[in-house]
Amino acid sequence: MVLVPSINFTNGKNPSPKNTTISVLLLRLTIIFLSLIPLYYFLTYSSSPWLLSHINSIRFGNTCNLFRGKWVYYPKQQPHYTNFTCPHIFDQQNCMKFGRPDSEFLKWKWKPENCELPEFAAVRFLEIVKGKSMAFVGDSVGRNQMQSLLCLLASVANPTDVSYTIDPKFKRFLYKKYNFTLASFWSPYIVKAIETSPNGPTYNRLMNLYLDQANPEWSSQIEQFDYVIISAGRWFFGPQIYYQNGHVVGCHLCHKNDIKNLTMFYGYRRAFREAFKTLLSLESYKGVTFLRTLSPAHFENGEWNKGGECKRTEPASRSEAKLTGADLELYLSQVEEVRAAEREGRKRGLKFRLMDISEVMVVRGDGHPNHFRHWPHENVTIADCVHWCLPGPIDTWNQILFQMLKDEK
Repeated sequence: MVLVPSINFTNGKNPSPKNTTISVLLLRLTIIFLSLIPLYYFLTYSSSPWLLSHINSIRFGNTCNLFRGKWVYYPKQQPHYTNFTCPHIFDQQNCMKFGRPDSEFLKWKWKPENCELPEFAAVRFLEIVKGKSMAFVGDSVGRNQMQSLLCLLASVANPTDVSYTIDPKFKRFLYKKYNFTLASFWSPYIVKAIETSPNGPTYNRLMNLYLDQANPEWSSQIEQFDYVIISAGRWFFGPQIYYQNGHVVGCHLCHKNDIKNLTMFYGYRRAFREAFKTLLSLESYKGVTFLRTLSPAHFENGEWNKGGECKRTEPASRSEAKLTGADLELYLSQVEEVRAAEREGRKRGLKFRLMDISEVMVVRGDGHPNHFRHWPHENVTIADCVHWCLPGPIDTWNQILFQMLKDEK
């Protein structure tokens, strides 16, 4: 409701024509001014994906944004599983096995603004996905999330491994009772990628990225899946040469004077654009696509290869940890590309959803393995502040996924 100044008719007499004209003019000007205020704020802030996410969360007059809120400490909070009850945890994320001395990082619960995030319910989750299939497409952080989901479901059922290859980067599990298939496709660049020197060190290996070709490792099989969770992140920080239409168009950190420097942001944005274009073009694909946004890394006191580590035992404050720099630019490009895909998807009846975990996790530098992913005598000097301990804060991603699947129903 817009409140406007009242017109005061004094002494019970009708106002003069002159006064009436002035009053009506003032009234119109007031209404115009007040109507411009929300337009100003929309034009000023609508470029913010966080605001767009907030607007998109409004349903039937009630505001419940799963992705904006705070972490609340619950001293009696217990994880849904442990490294003893879940057989799917890789050593690299098995922090408790390798002696992490604190467990306080497990006692924080995500509290969205104006609503509650329901606890993960394994039976209900399996009932929702009964007779369906789900694929995680991306890098090892995407696999990290799938392993979290396997662990959350382990209290109810353990699946059969029906993988078509012995390569652990491509796994497929079947929950027979529910006829539910869960798969992971290793594709850290999403698009087709070829190593220029396969025998070189992994962390700075020059890659050829074909930005107009989705990686066939996943794109050739994805039509059969009902839910696709797609993500990508840290691999784009390395050196790459970009190809489009069969020709080199630029590079990132390739150190070649005859190739234009386009930065990693160019490759990152176009990789997601091509992935969504591919999904939109597949005639038999009827699934729901979830873009899981960038998972923040939390190296402190140095870069990842220069002594950086993540020793925190509780979440940081909002003033300490925010998305900035390269992470912010990568995140913004993700949001813009999935919004564009969402608009195109409506024309085909396809759904694209934003699983916006970046702000949720930016304060959780306490949730990484750090050095608790190997035995002390193994003398591994590089800390892991990219992946997430299992159990740990990453389990919240699947709580959010659970709620989003319920909303789809």
